[in-house]
Amino acid sequence: MALLKVRETSINYDSFGDENAEAILLIAGLGDQMIRWTVPFCESLVARGFRVIRFDNRDAGKSTHFTDAPVLSFSDLANAIASGRKPEVPYTLDDLVEDAMGLLDALMIGQAHVVGRSMGGMVAQLMASKYPERVLSLTSIMSSTGNPNLPPAASDVMGMLTKQAPHPFEDEAGFLEHNLAFARRIASPGFPFDEKAHRTFMLEAVSRAYNPAGFGRQIAAIAATGDIRPQLARIVAPTLVVHGADDPLIHPACGKDTAASIPGAEFMLICGMGHDLPAALYPTVIEAIDGNTRRQVCECQ
Repeated sequence: MALLKVRETSINYDSFGDENAEAILLIAGLGDQMIRWTVPFCESLVARGFRVIRFDNRDAGKSTHFTDAPVLSFSDLANAIASGRKPEVPYTLDDLVEDAMGLLDALMIGQAHVVGRSMGGMVAQLMASKYPERVLSLTSIMSSTGNPNLPPAASDVMGMLTKQAPHPFEDEAGFLEHNLAFARRIASPGFPFDEKAHRTFMLEAVSRAYNPAGFGRQIAAIAATGDIRPQLARIVAPTLVVHGADDPLIHPACGKDTAASIPGAEFMLICGMGHDLPAALYPTVIEAIDGNTRRQVCECQ
């Protein structure tokens, strides 16, 4: 792992594989650290001939935390959006795009395949729209377009997402219980839930960094960015949209909307998949990502 200075932000990243191979940039989701892209997942892509780069978004993991910036309450965000105002936030998803591009620049990578999950899928989509000459292919996983007319998350899931967990250093058992309940609720019902692996991951994440305010600022960034469908219409990279048929956090309609908004995009709906990526699905998703990197740009582009 290493830190690179990108504009005003320090970005923490990992690199796997031959530095001369075609690069795949993996972008993490809301509040997630780069370790959500597990080492076995990264190494499986390396085995297919790629250099793989994962990194912590700003306000997550070991990248810069914007601790001096305010955190808007969910009610303030909702009120601003309902009244047609863009909330005042310290950054938007466009800034996360610039962080990712700055990382590629610092690593002297001219072009890369870009893969994003959840919020990271929106960042990846915006990258492909804004920098078509730099994005070789786009894979958006369990993500959305910000279209306000799409179905919302299940009400209980949103309640769990926005409820603050106990502090891990004051009540580790309560922290784990809270986060395991949420992980189980959004997990893929068609695949085994590995509680031990989830516990291990949660403790590893907390040992790297604990930044609940960053989670709030990232939510605000999504809200302030809004509907990105107009930008998606400009994407020319071969695009694959992957979504779980049983995702309770980001409804499958959101994935369909993403694919419909990008010229020539392919849509892959996976039965039994929720809002996570269990190890049992790695072969399926990695095969799909690999296949998308080899697609030709469609004639309509």
